[in-house]
Amino acid sequence: MAVRLFQTVIYQMQSALGGRKAGVLDENGVVVACTDVAAVGQPWDFVADLAKDTGDTFVKSGRTFRRLGGRNRSDYTIFCEGEDECARGYVGIICVSLSQLKQYYDEKYDKISFIKNILIDNIMISDIYPKAKALFLNIEAYRVALLIRTQGDEYAAQEIVASLFPDKNKDFVISINETDVVLIKEVKEDLPLKELEKLAGSVVDTLGSELMANVKVGIGSIVGTVSEIGHSYKDAIVALEVGKVFDNDRAIISYNNLGIGRLIYQLPTKMCELFLSEVFKKGSLDVLDNETIVTIHKFFENNLNVSEASRQLFVHRNTLVYRLDKIYKLTGLDLRKFDDAIVFKVAMMVSKYLKTGKINI
Repeated sequence: MAVRLFQTVIYQMQSALGGRKAGVLDENGVVVACTDVAAVGQPWDFVADLAKDTGDTFVKSGRTFRRLGGRNRSDYTIFCEGEDECARGYVGIICVSLSQLKQYYDEKYDKISFIKNILIDNIMISDIYPKAKALFLNIEAYRVALLIRTQGDEYAAQEIVASLFPDKNKDFVISINETDVVLIKEVKEDLPLKELEKLAGSVVDTLGSELMANVKVGIGSIVGTVSEIGHSYKDAIVALEVGKVFDNDRAIISYNNLGIGRLIYQLPTKMCELFLSEVFKKGSLDVLDNETIVTIHKFFENNLNVSEASRQLFVHRNTLVYRLDKIYKLTGLDLRKFDDAIVFKVAMMVSKYLKTGKINI
C-alpha cells in the first residue's frame, strides 16, 4: 500500500526535521505514517475540525497541516509540530515528496489508473490480465462504459458521479478530459437497456441539478472481460458522436439503439455523396425552404398521416397535399408512398451527416 511507502519516507526524514514530530493522517484522522512509529494507528479526535479549514495549509493545536494534493483532494493530510515558518516549510517539503511518490504508486498499482490505461490504449493486451490479477480485479465480470459529457467542472462531475457509485471494487469513475468522465459499471450480463438508460438518467438528473450544466451520456455495449472495457468505451464515444449528428436533443444515447444513424456513420463519404446524387436527380435538399423541411419532419412524425400532420401544422389538409406535390416536383419523391418516404428519410440523415462532418473517435 502507498501508506507503507509514506512511512518509509517520513521515517527517513526525521533527522532533517530537527527533532519535530511529523507524519500523515488519512481521511478518517488516523495516523498512517509518522516519525514516531509508536503513533502510527492512533486516531485524532479533532479530525472533523480539520475539514472546516478551507486553505491548503493551516494550523491547529500547535501543529501545522497541509493537505496532500490541495484543498479539494484531502485523502491524506501532512502534519508537523509547530506553528512557525519552519513547520510550514517542513510540511511543504513532505507534501511535495509524498505527492510524487503517490502519483508514481497510483500509476503503477491503482485500479483507476489501470482502467484508464485500458480505455486510452496505453497498455499492451498481453499485460492486462497479469496486471488485473495483481490488483485483485475481477477479470470475467460483465461491465459497461457510460461516457458522461458536461460543460462544467470535470473534477466536480467526477466527484458527484463517484458519490453515486461508491463501490470502488466494482465501479470505477475516471476523468478523461475537461468535458468527459467515464463510469465503468459492473452489471449483469442480461441487464435490459431500459435499466441502463434509467441509471444514466439518474446521472443526468443529479449532475444537471448540482452543476446546472448540460449533460449527455453515451452508453456503450456490455462486455464480459476486463480487456474489452476499451471496446465498450469506444462504443459510448460513437453513441455520443452519432447522437450529436442525428438526435442532438436526446440526453441519453445507447450504442445498441442507434438505428440507421450507426449504418450511415459506417459509410464512406464518397458513397454517401453518390447516394444523394442518385436520389435527388432533379435537384437537392438545398432547394427546399425551411417551411417545407418542417412540413416533412411533421409528416414523418405522424407516420405519413396527412390529416394528423395537417392538424398539428395548423394548416388545411389541401395545403399539406399541395406542399407534398411541390416536394414531388422538386425531388421526384412522393412522400405519401412508403418506399419513397424511406429513401427521403435516409437521404436527409445522410445529408445532415455530410454537412456535420466526419465523426471523430
